[in-house]
Amino acid sequence: MSDLPNCPACGSEYTYQDQDMFVCPECAHEWQEGENSTAADEDVIRDSNGNVLEDGDTVTVIKDLKVKGSSAVVKVGTKVKNIRLVGGDHDIDCKIDGIGAMKLKSEFVKKA
Repeated sequence: MSDLPNCPACGSEYTYQDQDMFVCPECAHEWQEGENSTAADEDVIRDSNGNVLEDGDTVTVIKDLKVKGSSAVVKVGTKVKNIRLVGGDHDIDCKIDGIGAMKLKSEFVKKA
């Protein structure tokens, strides 16, 4: 039998090699031999500069953000303290002075 690795995405043993790539026919995942794809790497939330964010960090807003349903705007340079990371599209849950509770996208903040 061949000694092809199992699929790192779904764990399937039915993988095959296509030139220098491995392919999983069950989930269509493709990867190279030396590539380690783990779920832990995908769950890391990074700011606009690529720094890893953690719960309790202080971040700075890098773009004017309109608040939906209000005429308020979160200005550039606003510091947000004690963030909480959550899953989803807006992955930062925080409280901003003068505005209240908000969810932010990590692409619009940088670690302070």
